[in-house]
Amino acid sequence: MHSYPLEDGSLIVEGRLKDDQLTPGYRWDGERRPAGTVHEICVRILVGEWPLRILDAEAEMEQIPHELCPTTQESVRKIIGMTIAAGFSNEVRRRLGGIRGCAHMTFLVMAMGPAAIHGFWTMKSKTRRPLPKSLEEFSGLSMLMNSCSLWRKDGPMLRYIKEKLRR
Repeated sequence: MHSYPLEDGSLIVEGRLKDDQLTPGYRWDGERRPAGTVHEICVRILVGEWPLRILDAEAEMEQIPHELCPTTQESVRKIIGMTIAAGFSNEVRRRLGGIRGCAHMTFLVMAMGPAAIHGFWTMKSKTRRPLPKSLEEFSGLSMLMNSCSLWRKDGPMLRYIKEKLRR
């Protein structure tokens, strides 16, 4: 994953999935399959605003196992307008999963949600902001809360923030 900040405050997030098979084998129809790259997919999303919203999306299928795979490429546009927040992965699955798209692209987009948030906060952290006076003023805290073990409601990160706010 890579993120590229733009001057207007938006961010391009690029995700790549590469699936290499290290040994040759046989396909279901008995045809020999050489070792090498089976899938190489790139998805780019343009995100902006807060809460983070997907403003545009595109996909490239650089290496594919079947000639019809590119017919699913445009399905990535179904995520335009989505907010990257709690429930993001479920909504991506609903829009792109199963017969609505490509399984590999769906899982790549799901992994791009956290990368977009990290890229956005990295971009915003280049400017020093005043320390919030309360948890309510802590921008983006709701995105972090209960997102992992460290950020659980009674976890070490929230204790650290509360201690800093008391000072």
